[in-house]
Amino acid sequence: MSATTNYPHGHGASILRAHGSRTIEDSAAYLASSLRPDMHILDVGCGPGTITADFASRVPQGRVVGVDQASGVLDKARAHAAERGVSNVEFAQADIYNLAYPDASFDVVHAHQVLQYLEDPMRALRELKRVAKPGGIVAVREADYSGFAWYPTIEGLDEWRDLYHKVGRGNGGEPDAGRRVLSWALAAGFPRESITATTSTWCYSTDDTRSWWSGIWQERLLQSEFRTTAISKGHATQEKVEELAKAWKEWSSAEDGWFVLLHGEILCRV
Repeated sequence: MSATTNYPHGHGASILRAHGSRTIEDSAAYLASSLRPDMHILDVGCGPGTITADFASRVPQGRVVGVDQASGVLDKARAHAAERGVSNVEFAQADIYNLAYPDASFDVVHAHQVLQYLEDPMRALRELKRVAKPGGIVAVREADYSGFAWYPTIEGLDEWRDLYHKVGRGNGGEPDAGRRVLSWALAAGFPRESITATTSTWCYSTDDTRSWWSGIWQERLLQSEFRTTAISKGHATQEKVEELAKAWKEWSSAEDGWFVLLHGEILCRV
């Protein structure tokens, strides 16, 4: 099973816009203080490579490899790294369950919002552990959809979350992965004393960030593979996804609108 088999979003414009905004500061701050200039890092599920390039800038005497199952998005990652002038980075297509690297190859193995789409996250974690060096780190951060909160209360957003759970779990994934990453790491064989579990959030509350986040979800509901999957699997109708997109637009227009995304994080020492 490959990582993209269960990926419900595809790699359309709204997806790349969201993923392309991510940085170490907002998506891997829990790991940042552990980085050293000479580290070798594997970024699994790197997408358009913005976090990967950030890693490369933090390890100028080291090397970073970004891998993703979707070959097309890797061209975006290479272009981004070239635009930033980052040379100590490379990108390759890979399957998270069968990484083409020897045991103990990397000081840090990182995955951001990847395990939630997998049928067997424990197997994936065992593979991430395999390619990490003794004394190295496996770092994982996952969203937790049931932990999302927003204001004002809009009925359509509750329905949107219910739909997301149906689509994600129907594809074999787990949208509430954030609360499970510690449990998954234990099941994968990491000793409890080797794991540091933390949380962090994204918050959208300004006019600009509300418009951006709402626009991403309106587009996903109306144009992305998420919409196609939701309708084809019988989780929603065209009329329903249009209704939910209007709910997102209504939320974004509220001056007191606020949306917070909970993430669970683990740093596992190997």
